[in-house]
Amino acid sequence: MWSAGRGWAAELALLGLLLALVVRGGSVAQTGAGLVTCGSVVKLLNTHHRVRLHSHDIKYGSGSGQQSVTGVEASDDANSYWRIRGSREGGCPRGAPVRCGQAVRLTHVLTGKNLHTHHFPSPLSNNQEVSAFGEDGEGDDLDLWTVQCSGQHWEREASVRFQHVGTSVFLSVTGEQYGSPIRGQHEVHGMTSANTHNTWKAMEGIFIKPSIEPSTGHDEL
Repeated sequence: MWSAGRGWAAELALLGLLLALVVRGGSVAQTGAGLVTCGSVVKLLNTHHRVRLHSHDIKYGSGSGQQSVTGVEASDDANSYWRIRGSREGGCPRGAPVRCGQAVRLTHVLTGKNLHTHHFPSPLSNNQEVSAFGEDGEGDDLDLWTVQCSGQHWEREASVRFQHVGTSVFLSVTGEQYGSPIRGQHEVHGMTSANTHNTWKAMEGIFIKPSIEPSTGHDEL
């Protein structure tokens, strides 16, 4: 885990880098309400357990042995940034509002791996393991998650769920915590039912302002 001073320094440095990466595709905003858009880089807060979705270059010691995904209480950890991408290249144009029911990939910014799940048991709760998988943002079909929300589009002030396209589980946290080397971090896993353990909200990050008017039609994912 990062110390408070080093955490904020890393946060500021990373935000500067993210701005440089995304500003070419459209204007950006760091505050204010609105829609969550493709290409934005965000932190995701589990609204029930108050932890942010997190990953790091530490592999599971069981199950798949892939890069671990956890939940952390700190708001200033640079390892909690995820980039919103489409199910394929061009399927989520930068600045396009994310539609409710749309399939997206969540790519961990610092390691380039995608949020992923598969039929392995999670280490602590024996639910379904959630990992980070792939290289440079490219993995496989088990990296796809459907955004479940009310209305037409994912709103920044609203709680949403992420349901895995391949196995139908929901991205969840139920409170189990790891020991060394990631002491105090919460297990993130997949659950079969929609409940209070799997609601998430977009928090800190770089939000690209919508580059097109939101459509009420059903565009191709």
